[in-house]
Amino acid sequence: MTSRSGEHIAYESATGRRRAAADGARVSAGEDPGGMEKPVQAVWRGWISFGLVSMPVRLFPATREHGVEMREVHAVDGSRIRHRGVCEAEGREVDWAEVVKGYQTSGGRTVVLREEDLARLPLPSRQVIDVIGFVPVDGLDPILFSRAYYVAPAQEVARRPYTLLVAALARAERAALAKVTLGARERLAAVWPRRETLVVQTLLWPEEVREPHGPAQAVPVTGEELELASLLLSQLPEPDLASVHDEYTAALEQLVAAKQAGEDLTQPVEPKPAEDLIATLEASLRAAADRGTNR
Repeated sequence: MTSRSGEHIAYESATGRRRAAADGARVSAGEDPGGMEKPVQAVWRGWISFGLVSMPVRLFPATREHGVEMREVHAVDGSRIRHRGVCEAEGREVDWAEVVKGYQTSGGRTVVLREEDLARLPLPSRQVIDVIGFVPVDGLDPILFSRAYYVAPAQEVARRPYTLLVAALARAERAALAKVTLGARERLAAVWPRRETLVVQTLLWPEEVREPHGPAQAVPVTGEELELASLLLSQLPEPDLASVHDEYTAALEQLVAAKQAGEDLTQPVEPKPAEDLIATLEASLRAAADRGTNR
């Protein structure tokens, strides 16, 4: 796509397009325990064990991505850029069927690891989601959250212990902490009930979380400022998440259309810091009250 100004535009709208939100998952026919729009393929098969109770289960991606997929193109003529696998030693392009994993030892030697090698990893969590303890649901730090998967019983015999675990966790308002290997990594995970379905939420390891960089120095605030801020928070509405949408795709399409037409786009007004915090809070309260009156 070329604009009137001669610039090349390359993008692909991917709104509503399902991507596998899991390690190496592909979309295909299969059971969908979470009631999503289209069935998806299980990305993991194994067992959940708590105490002496074990049950066969499967994991399905609980989320999907959408949006706009950009292409890498040559700035001069807009043609696609292709990345090819070239063998460093032979200097030739190799077929992807010849590409495997390699682990470099401390001595600089590369040990080739094929899929059949990785399948023999002596790691219990490759086959079993082994519960190591239980924590209050509200005791999990959201910064640890990574990906979510729906859990489904893999056999009829698993339905009763599955239902029991859902009910017990819901009654106790607790989540099970466990370890599971997905893709090429062992992960910490929380297992918790959501709408009568078990969810496995992979978590970051604590050492993967950075400390805040350059934390802001606390400064004293007045009682009036705190009172006004608290009042403002209480008056702002609770949003309906189903009505909140990603506007990036529409904005990008506007940008593409403008570039094609050789036109400029109106830019959003940049916010300014509040010089008088009390006056700004009072103005915010009046605006919130006006919005409530006009509903």
